[in-house]
Amino acid sequence: MLKLITIKIILALLIFTPYLAEGQEASSTTNEGAPVIGLSRDTLFFIKAKLGTSSPAERALNISSRIKRLYNDDFLIIDSLKVLHQESTYDIVYKDLIILSVSESDAGLEAKEPKDLSVEYLQIISNDLIRAREDRGFLTLIGRVSLVIGVISAAWLILWLIARGYIWFLKITESNKNKWLKDLSYKDYTFLSADQELAVIIRLIKLSKWIVYAILFYITLPIIFSIFPFSREWADTLFRLIWSPFRGMLYAIWDYMPHLFTIIVIATVMKYVNKFVKYIFSEIEGGKLTIGGFHSDWAMPTYNIVRFLLIAFTLVLIFPHLPGSDSEIFKGVSVFVGVLVSLGSSSAIGNIVAGLVITYMRPFKIGDRIKIGEITGDVIEKTLLVTRLKTQKNEEITIPNSSILTGNTTNFTTLAKEEGLIIHTTVTIGYDVPWKDVHKALERAANITEFISKDPKPFVLQTGLDDFYVAYQINAYTKEASKQAVIYSELHKNIQETFKKAGIEIMSPHYRAVREGNASTIPSNSD
Repeated sequence: MLKLITIKIILALLIFTPYLAEGQEASSTTNEGAPVIGLSRDTLFFIKAKLGTSSPAERALNISSRIKRLYNDDFLIIDSLKVLHQESTYDIVYKDLIILSVSESDAGLEAKEPKDLSVEYLQIISNDLIRAREDRGFLTLIGRVSLVIGVISAAWLILWLIARGYIWFLKITESNKNKWLKDLSYKDYTFLSADQELAVIIRLIKLSKWIVYAILFYITLPIIFSIFPFSREWADTLFRLIWSPFRGMLYAIWDYMPHLFTIIVIATVMKYVNKFVKYIFSEIEGGKLTIGGFHSDWAMPTYNIVRFLLIAFTLVLIFPHLPGSDSEIFKGVSVFVGVLVSLGSSSAIGNIVAGLVITYMRPFKIGDRIKIGEITGDVIEKTLLVTRLKTQKNEEITIPNSSILTGNTTNFTTLAKEEGLIIHTTVTIGYDVPWKDVHKALERAANITEFISKDPKPFVLQTGLDDFYVAYQINAYTKEASKQAVIYSELHKNIQETFKKAGIEIMSPHYRAVREGNASTIPSNSD
């Protein structure tokens, strides 16, 4: 029985002991209040009264965290802590932060006036901050210096790894150049050889390396500056100095996007308009489309004019959408460039106008044999600025179009293919030779000459009766205007042979001779 009573007493103690302890603890908390813990983990003072819905424990915890927040502020000025009187409380504040509020209840429990109690708490908090700074100032400096050393070491390690990786990449690339790199070519043209590709890759990698260096430097400096309180503004300034231009550029690009889209639409539409116009003029040039009074060889020059006008119209439409087009500087530069172009290109514009006039005059075309001034040759190129001729001696001569327009142009090809070009040469024969014999000899020489037409027949004109001889001119038709030099050479050779066989003496060059007993100048048969 005694044993059973003892067991019941023990069980009752085990059950009710926690409740008794809790009651004692609650009694202790109510009497002493919740402790406000300082920076050195010491109790600064106790909060005993509630404030609003906050219990003493919650108030104490919030005050402790705010004191710690003040301590972590490297720019804290302790003298800026002050007491401000509100309607029902005295508040200890730092700038916009309320550290704690002392109410009538707090002062009543401490048997003091609210103002005096708030001043006392202010002094306690200030002293705690001063002691914490004195105790941990040197350690904080050492920690910050250590952090700087760590950041610099990490940056140096990254730089070393990048440099080693760059050297390793160069060795691997050069050793595998023949395997990885091939000549970039199209048909017979090589755009880039393997060596050139390797040089480009090396330059790109080197550029990338320096870009990474710059980024690392840009990241490292703000981190180092942010470690010390006095240099944190430098970090912000450096960040804004680099980032602000990029941010402004990105914003400007974003704001410019509608204008860019408009420019793309205008350029696309005008591109297809130009293609349609080119198709029309190509059909005219090919003879598939015929317009009365409009020659096919006018097609492409006219297309070039229309294309120029379309490009000018496109630029007029695009100009208002260009960035800075409404600024006075942009307008001034545009006018200045226009004046320079106008003053410096007067002769070029004159040649262009002359080229347009020549195009529509159609005095010659590509491949024609023409004579401009003292120059004779085949037309190999005709542009708005100049015309190029290839002479019989394989000389390429460039003639400004303005010179062609102000001079005379002889075209040997225009009528040669249909009516034939008349080539002619003159010989002088003495009066003692019957003219009929001379005519026959000249016509026979022309008929045996290559590239001379048999129909119409060659004919002879007597162009002069001089003091000592008669001038005979042989005229013959040919359709090969570009072979005049060969035809004339062959004709002259045949005239000599024909006259030799006919026994006719050619009186050129001029000379005086006494015939009494002198031998004739007629070549002998042995010649």
